[in-house]
Parts: sequence; structure tokens; C-alpha cells
Amino acid sequence: MAKRVVVALGGNALGNSPEEQLQLVKNTAKSIVDMIKEGYEVIIGHGNGPQVGMINLAMDYAANGEVKTPYMPFAECGAMSQGYIGYHLQQAIREELQAQNIKKGVVTLVTQVVVDKNDPAFTNPTKPIGMFYSKEEADKIAAEKGFTFVEDAGRGYRRVVPSPLPKKIVELEEVETLVNNGTVVITVGGGGIPVIEENGHYKGVDSVIDKDKSSSKLAADLKADMLVILTAVDKVYINYNKPDQKELDVINTEEVKKYIDEGHFAKGSMLPKIEACVEYVKNNKNGQAIITSLQNAGSALAGNTGTVIKF
Repeated sequence: MAKRVVVALGGNALGNSPEEQLQLVKNTAKSIVDMIKEGYEVIIGHGNGPQVGMINLAMDYAANGEVKTPYMPFAECGAMSQGYIGYHLQQAIREELQAQNIKKGVVTLVTQVVVDKNDPAFTNPTKPIGMFYSKEEADKIAAEKGFTFVEDAGRGYRRVVPSPLPKKIVELEEVETLVNNGTVVITVGGGGIPVIEENGHYKGVDSVIDKDKSSSKLAADLKADMLVILTAVDKVYINYNKPDQKELDVINTEEVKKYIDEGHFAKGSMLPKIEACVEYVKNNKNGQAIITSLQNAGSALAGNTGTVIKF
């Protein structure tokens, strides 16, 4: 049987504008199709931080402009981002499959993910979205709109929103049906549209679920053999950017806990990826999680690079 792999694509695979994204997803598609050629059953999750922030800003501006448009809730902005990112991805993957004479369907599934309305994240926004600002720009917008901004890994200031934990993937059964039919599925886009469950009904809430944690949940629920988180670096490091920097090859959950406690992983970048991997292998003790770059995804699956996290 083919090995089932959930791939979580980071922002470096998507870009910051529709034009940039259209170009970048061509390379992304090549890496994905290379996995399929090697016999892997691939399910794709992706982030939407820059995109959902851009959509939300545009909608907010239009709603407050001279010719007013209806206010657009954040959950609906997330759904829009799922649609247009998925459209670009499925188009590029389909074209690459055709170029390599592989007959396989590609589908983007608009996906809801249930969160707990009492999740403490709702009182402590931490998830960066949108573009980077200088401190002066961020302070001005915060004063005007009441947004919260934080400094993001030395790159500038970004707005942060609540990031609750994923509890249930609403369309999981539909995802599994498509995967079992041989379809490449793009799902939990942007971490999924965050919804709360009330009396059997789903209601969107203003937040962004971390895409790595939703991909981790997806991988565990689908009993995937691997969770592959693609980012900007080939491996995870401790003492990153210091003279005693050390790359990590294969580590277990106990070692990860030690490194987290020592503060080796940045909250806004590597820490959520590490936590997602740990959660996946705890829920699927026979599986393994890999963190590596998009360019070296195939090499990582072959065991030649990347950081592997096992139970």
C-alpha cells in the first residue's frame, strides 16, 4: 500500500500576493508531484497568514470607505483565502501531473475546524497575520482600530489574532473518501475555517487556527504514515544563529520537551511546528514527523535530510 503523507505548506511556498503566489506554486507543485511519483498518497494543508490578513484589511477598508460594502467577518475572510489559495495550488498541481502523464484528480475542499469557545487563546491573541509594519505604523493602526501587534522574529511588527487549538475536522469523512479514491486533496487551508459548535450548528469565530496543528490533527485522524512540515530551512536547529548552532537529525518527544524548556524554538516560527509534530506522533506512535524545506522534501522523505521527530 502507498504511504499516506500529510504535507503542511508554509508561507514561503505561497508568497505575499496573488501574482507572486502564482509563480511560487509552480515550484510547490513540482515537489508535490515528485512525492506522488514516488508512490506517496499526498494530502495537503497550507497556511494563510499573509493572505487572510490582506483580505481582512481590504474588506475592512471597503466597509469603511465612501462607497460602503458589507462588513465581512473574519471566518468568511478565511474561507475566501482557502478558495483562492486552493485554486492556485490545484491548478499548478494538475498541470504538473499532466506534464508528467500522471492521471490523478486534484480537489480543494473548503474545510471547517471546530474549536472550543472557551479556549484561553481567545483572551490571548498570538497568531501573526497580514503584512509586516514598522513600530510606528503598527502603533498608529493599533490606536485607530484596536488591533494587537507584536514583533515577529526580527522581521517587523504584525497583527496577532487568537489561535485556538483544533478539536475536530468537520469534513474529515469527505477528505478520507476523496483520498481513498486516489484524489490529491487540499484541505484545512489556513488551519481550517474556525467554527464553534452550538446545538448541532456551526458558527464561525474571529481567529486563525495554526495550520501545522490542524495538519497534525488531520494526519493523526487519517492515520497517515508521515506528517511533513515544509518551511524555510532544511533542518531544525538548537542555538540557532549562534556560534554553537547544532542541527537536529532524529529526535524523540523527550528530547523535544527538553529543548522547548530550554527555549530553543521561537514562538512565532519554529515552536508551533515542533509542537504540531509532537502532537502527531503522540497520537500516532508508529508515524514520524519531518520538518524540512520545500526544495528538499523528496530528499527528506528518502531519509537524506530534514529533522525527523519520533515518539
